[in-house]
Amino acid sequence: MTNAPMNNAAMNSAGMNHADVRDAASRMLDQMERLIVGKRPVLSLIVTALLADGHVLLEDVPGVAKTVTARSLAEAAGMHFSRVQFTPDLIPFDITGASTLGADHQIEFVPGPIFANLVLGDEINRAPPKTQSALLEAMEERQVTIDGTTRPLPHPFMVIGTQNPIESEGTYPLPEAQLDRFLIRTGIGYPSNEDEIDIVLRRAQRGADRMPLDPVIDAAGVRHLQKRVEEVHISEPVARYVVALVEATRASSRTETGASPRGSLALLKAGRARAAMEGRSLVLPDDIKAMAVPCLAHRLILVPDQWVRGVKPEQVVEEILHQVPTPVAIDGPVAAMSQPAMPQAPVPRPPSPPVPGG
Repeated sequence: MTNAPMNNAAMNSAGMNHADVRDAASRMLDQMERLIVGKRPVLSLIVTALLADGHVLLEDVPGVAKTVTARSLAEAAGMHFSRVQFTPDLIPFDITGASTLGADHQIEFVPGPIFANLVLGDEINRAPPKTQSALLEAMEERQVTIDGTTRPLPHPFMVIGTQNPIESEGTYPLPEAQLDRFLIRTGIGYPSNEDEIDIVLRRAQRGADRMPLDPVIDAAGVRHLQKRVEEVHISEPVARYVVALVEATRASSRTETGASPRGSLALLKAGRARAAMEGRSLVLPDDIKAMAVPCLAHRLILVPDQWVRGVKPEQVVEEILHQVPTPVAIDGPVAAMSQPAMPQAPVPRPPSPPVPGG
């Protein structure tokens, strides 16, 4: 199979269908696995967010390849990449850019690193709230307003934020409004013993820390994939199932605040993208179940006594998945359900900070 990038025109002329979405996603994952060993389920989740036109929060300990994962996705997808190292002295203009006086004494705008297809916000919780808020308009509206002028961001546009959950000194917790704008939250986790041996051997053989990846698509191609995801059908029973799950997070005795309607829409988008990645044009209940924890857990605020007892939001969502009945009636193009599925495996949960008092 060739690794030549496929652009928008090429895919249109080929009469692209959802099996082609599956093929493009698989090829991106194959490229990313040249650097990220043994983490295909996590990589698949991140590619799902890209196809769903959403943002990702990677919450994990240092050194597990969070930055490499973001960079490899940008390279495999042929997208412009930028990285922002968040620090306590970072100001909003460091992200968005600013107007300056040019050599010809004319005011000109110098774009900041936010003007890229994929922006990595490294240790996003180290910046003060005012700087964190500079991302809100960009993440939600795909635009920034500077000196009264609104400037659109490139499309596709994706933010991958990272944070270290075991170190709180000098950090500013992300506000709920910003957490809610991440489509999914997940972790990468430590590799298995055999995978870590493979990582060491691969590094020794290639003789360099970095290895360039071959783009299998370009930014225009990614936009087309995202349009195909929007065409995936969701039946009324499955839509009702989505809403029932989200309503159950609000009714749970374990939560102080459940997921908002934005959570329902996130679950819809992620379920559609997962179905398309499996070559289907129809969302199944299993798609919703697979995406419920990464889409909803970070949107919940637990009641204080549950937090003290060490209960995690992921556990609450998993409990709800067992309680809410799964729909059995699915309308729509049933023939599309016969497409073969990509292999799935449990996705690592982001580690939780130590619980006070044990």
